[in-house]
Parts: sequence; C-alpha cells; structure tokens
Amino acid sequence: MIKVGIVGGTGYTGVELLRLLVQHPEVELKVITSRGDAGTAVADMFPSLRGRVPLRFVDPQQADLNACDVVFFATPHGVAMAQSPDLLAHGVKVIDLAADFRIKDVAEFEKWYKIPHTEKALLDEAVYGLPEMRRAEIAKARIVANPGCYATAVQLGFLPLVEAGVVDLGSLIADAASGVSGAGRKAAVGSLFSEASDNFKAYGVGGHRHLPEIRQGLAAAAGQQVGLTFVPHLTPAIRGIHATLYARLTREVDVQALYEKRFAGESFVDVMPAGSTPDTRSVRASNTCRIAVHRPQGGDTVVVLVVEDNLVKGAAGQAVQNMNLMFGLAETTGLMQVPVLP
Repeated sequence: MIKVGIVGGTGYTGVELLRLLVQHPEVELKVITSRGDAGTAVADMFPSLRGRVPLRFVDPQQADLNACDVVFFATPHGVAMAQSPDLLAHGVKVIDLAADFRIKDVAEFEKWYKIPHTEKALLDEAVYGLPEMRRAEIAKARIVANPGCYATAVQLGFLPLVEAGVVDLGSLIADAASGVSGAGRKAAVGSLFSEASDNFKAYGVGGHRHLPEIRQGLAAAAGQQVGLTFVPHLTPAIRGIHATLYARLTREVDVQALYEKRFAGESFVDVMPAGSTPDTRSVRASNTCRIAVHRPQGGDTVVVLVVEDNLVKGAAGQAVQNMNLMFGLAETTGLMQVPVLP
C-alpha cells in the first residue's frame, strides 16, 4: 500500500483528493494537515467522508510526513518549495498542486506569483505533470508539478495542432470559463452566491497566472515560442471548465483524424465525434477531458471545444493519475468514476 500524506486538506482540492484517495485500492491515508483546524475530525468538516476517513487534521509541525511514501501539497504557493527538500531527503515523493514547480523560468515565476523562488535545484528537477505529454518522465520523477486547471484544458486542446505544426503559432486564442470552485474555499465577495449566480464575467484579461504555464508547455510541444491570447471567465456553476480554442490552419489537414490519432489509447481524453459540442456536466466529478474539433464553414480557422472538471482532471484527479505513474500502477487505478449526471 502507498502511504499518503496531504498538506492542506481543508480546501476544495484537498477534499477532492480525499474523495479519490479513499476509493483507491492501493492507498493508505496516513496524515492530513491543517494549521487552523488541527484536531478537527475530517468527517466533521466534510460529512461526505463520514465512515470513510477516520483521521483528524494535524498541525503541520506535528505531522510525521516523513513516514509517508508520497505527500500531496494542496496549499498556497510557496509552501511546497519550503517543505519539499526535507521530504525528498527522507525518500518521500512530492506532488505539488500549487505552482511552485510549474514554471521553469525563476524570473517568470516571481513576476506572476510575487514571491521569491527558493529552490532552483528542485525547480530544475521537477517534472511537469501532464501525463499525456510527460508520461515517461513522470514515472521516474521524485517531484511532480501538477498542472493548473485552465492549463490542462488549453494545452490538451491545442496539443495535436501544435505538435503537428499545422497552425499559425503566433496567433493562438483561448477563451475559457471556470466554475466558482476554481476560486478556492475561502470567503471572497466575488464568490458569494448573490455575486456569482446569474452572472458571467471575464477576469485576468491583462494576464492570468496560468498564461506563462500554458505558453511554456505549448512552446515545448512546438519546439519554438508561441503567441497566445488567454482570457478566463467566471461562470455561475460550481464545477467545470469549458475552453473554446481558436487557431488558423497553415496547411490542409483532417483535424478530426489528427485528434483521434493523437489521443488514441488515452484513458482520460475523449475525442468526440465530428460536430459534437461537449458540456461540462458530461465530465462532472470524473477525470475525463472531452474534446471536440470544428472547422466552421469549412474555413481555415479551427475551433476546439474542451471540457473538464476543474477539481478532478484539472487538479486532484490528475494528481492521483501522476501518483499512479510514479509508483508503477496502472494509470487508471482509482480514477474510473463515471461522471455525475445531472
């Protein structure tokens, strides 16, 4: 059994990790930390886990994380880089769901996240945890940087076009919307029911933190820099991301066949039949990313529609997928939940 610790288990990503890991046949939950809620029974905070998680939250200073095989960080940025060196020295693998190890350029990281990066060596070592792009590297990794939710949807959506070199790489456009849970489990005016309900708005138009992460991944796939305009939106739903991507073809290609071939055999990427329009509820509470590709009026603009659950394939589910790879398990282990409908 894989002995698992979670640092920061009280947010939406933390409880989603718990939901998935408690159903995983090869996992033993050992410790879950929280500074503010130490001593509280997990099931008291999250009644959905009654009878499944008998643990209490532990103060990080008293948690025996070194006794774990792997530790997930579902924490604010900066926590994982501070605690990872000691864990790695004790042979514990690390999966960070924050951004500490996602962006390889230190100056770029510090520009977007406004904190100094203190672990350059670990940043160089960390593997970006998008399995559909980095599967072999993840399997050998000690430390994995779990991708952001928007970053997962946008990169998977553009990946076949970028890898094939069939689109103008200087003018990619990503228009994406996320459910309110993407803002985290904290008190904020913009997340209040009366503010977010019956409303739809863009944010981060001048620049969002996932932008450099997406550019970095697409540039690696393309072998050159890419030009990307990324505009996120808040939609009045709890879960889900819907990304509409635009790219201009530079040579003729059967885009449907291109996508089907690229993702053939991928357990968690579903390329839908031509003409499909996937919706977010079709992936709710699952680790599935659904993609549909279009060429409106047969023109040279490709429109790619991507949906995922921001808390699962966009966060906790992908982290478990990475754990499976790191420990030599079948990638699908513990992750075959059917989406919840309605």
